[in-house]
Amino acid sequence: MNIPPTPAEAVARLRTTFRTGRTRPLGWRTEQLTGLRALVTGHRDELADALHTDLRKPRAEADVAEVDFTVREIDHTLRHLEQWLHPEPVPASALTRLPPGTTADTRHDPLGTVLVIASWNYPVSLLLVPVAGALAAGNTVLAKPSELAPVCSALLARLLPQYVDPEAIAVVEGGGRTTTDLLAQRFDHILYTGNAGFGRTVLRAAAEHLTPVTLELGGKSPVFVDRGVDLAVVATRLARAKFANAGQTCVAPDHVLTDPATARALEGELARAVTDLYGPDPARSPAYGRIVNGRHFDRVAALLDSGRTVIGGRYDRADRYIAPTVLAEVEPDAPVMREEIFGPVLPLLEVADLGEAIASINDRDRPLAVYAFTDDDTTRRRLAEETASGGLNFGLPIAHLGIPELPFGGVGESGFGRYHGRWSIDTFSHRRACLDVPLG
Repeated sequence: MNIPPTPAEAVARLRTTFRTGRTRPLGWRTEQLTGLRALVTGHRDELADALHTDLRKPRAEADVAEVDFTVREIDHTLRHLEQWLHPEPVPASALTRLPPGTTADTRHDPLGTVLVIASWNYPVSLLLVPVAGALAAGNTVLAKPSELAPVCSALLARLLPQYVDPEAIAVVEGGGRTTTDLLAQRFDHILYTGNAGFGRTVLRAAAEHLTPVTLELGGKSPVFVDRGVDLAVVATRLARAKFANAGQTCVAPDHVLTDPATARALEGELARAVTDLYGPDPARSPAYGRIVNGRHFDRVAALLDSGRTVIGGRYDRADRYIAPTVLAEVEPDAPVMREEIFGPVLPLLEVADLGEAIASINDRDRPLAVYAFTDDDTTRRRLAEETASGGLNFGLPIAHLGIPELPFGGVGESGFGRYHGRWSIDTFSHRRACLDVPLG
């Protein structure tokens, strides 16, 4: 029987590997990325089955948001990695007495051993995408899948050492005690995806070793809907973004801010959009997922009485089913507005105008994203200049995640640090200043 290593043993092994220098060459890095790509493409069906078991995630969502998302990120990195790693020359002219031939540049040095702690809502992509970035930057990696998606966790723990240098990656499974033991170790960077409460725990543990941290958290990402926009288009795009993965997406639209007349008109369009997506009974729709467990089900179900039900409101605890729900006439202090919803409940809040909407956004913690549907340039400018958020999207919520050239991350309570594409290289590297002055 194979006894899994303790966190301390796993970290020690990864550090030994890093010190050999084997992770630095470009060829090694591209081999690891190619291996990760083969893992997700070659085991697409197994991954989809595991995601369905853990989350009842529909196959289309598993393909698009987990497998294809990861492949797209890897392919983008493979295309550009050599260019990203080139030293970047800078002028050495600031010091006038340097001899001719002096050069200066910055270069990306690997940090060492990186800890990636993934969340359960997208248990494949939220583990493998940062792992890919850390490996591309030349690090060894300890990967911690979420115990709340146990089938996915076990599958990834089995597959990763088969496709990635087994001396350069370790997978540690387990719950809270395991994570606590992991955080007691010294890492060179930690990336955590999850809630702000445990994010503080990660930050406190990292402070003991002065370890840099990237926190990908969440928050109440608002949507402003302006007067006069095409509400049929708005409703379709909102419903797709909100109710994918049964609302369990960190950048999902959390609530809508709009004027009273637009709110009333939007109610009917949202009801139509939900029916178009999932049919008259979403419980029977193969395109609609479930809440991850009983604890999260109870938390979300308790929010259903926070306003007048436009559509949805039904639930079944035994099936972990909560219908796609739209609530109208929601007050700013209603229960559904006191925390990130992270479930299939969309509140509509009425505001008098853009100024009141901006005040509502700024009165809350800074969100992971701000979304808006508007055709007005002044409205766009004011939202860009007068609010703060990790991302800002006009016309299509969530879509910024699919563009690897854009950094993904939060601000304030929604987290800090960023990754995706070359931003992962920046995050998992030390930007080293190098000066070369001739002796002659």
